[in-house]
Amino acid sequence: MNLPAEAVKTLTVRAVLFDMDGTLVDSTAIVEQVWGEFAGRYGLDIDEILRTSHGVQAKDTVRRFAPPGADVDALAEELGEMERTRTEGIVALPGADELLRSLPADAVAMVTSADRILAGVRMQAAGLGMPPTTLTSEAVTRGKPDPEGYLKAAALLGAEPADVVVFEDAPAGIAAAIAAGMTTIVVGGNGGPTADGLWQIPDYSGVTATVTADAEGRRVIELRF
Repeated sequence: MNLPAEAVKTLTVRAVLFDMDGTLVDSTAIVEQVWGEFAGRYGLDIDEILRTSHGVQAKDTVRRFAPPGADVDALAEELGEMERTRTEGIVALPGADELLRSLPADAVAMVTSADRILAGVRMQAAGLGMPPTTLTSEAVTRGKPDPEGYLKAAALLGAEPADVVVFEDAPAGIAAAIAAGMTTIVVGGNGGPTADGLWQIPDYSGVTATVTADAEGRRVIELRF
């Protein structure tokens, strides 16, 4: 169940899932640069591309906007290589490193639409450690907004969806987390209408985590906002 802003002070969960771009890592400059070059090449509306591409696998965006007859796989690979070799301006969101370090490694997963190499590049550039459980684009057959990635991550951590919280920033990812039946917290201000009614935070500077136990002695994580 998603909690309205006024009700959220402490949230008790068994697992914490994160998106990457816009949620843990600010890679806005690189994303806009690469997709801007793509749009310019084909005379496309960059604003429309950016509005719908965030949180979505690159190949799905290329398939949607590339001209008829274009080699979608080749274009997606070219754009991916551009993103993998550009790291200037990539930073971690405030408080992200501290929050990740305070959480049990076996209760955390990252679910990103980036491929494995790009995820590693961006997390390293931001100075963040890669969670041991990380699901990248290669790990799913259906990308966000499909809930497959989040459901797989929860299963790998041994947690039921109702006991999981997801931190997301993009409409596609928010929709995926909601469809997975997980409490969803929106990071930043780019969630659009999909974020309506959900708790939203600007970053993690005001978020703390404490590991404790429930009445049955099972480990739980208390998140305070």
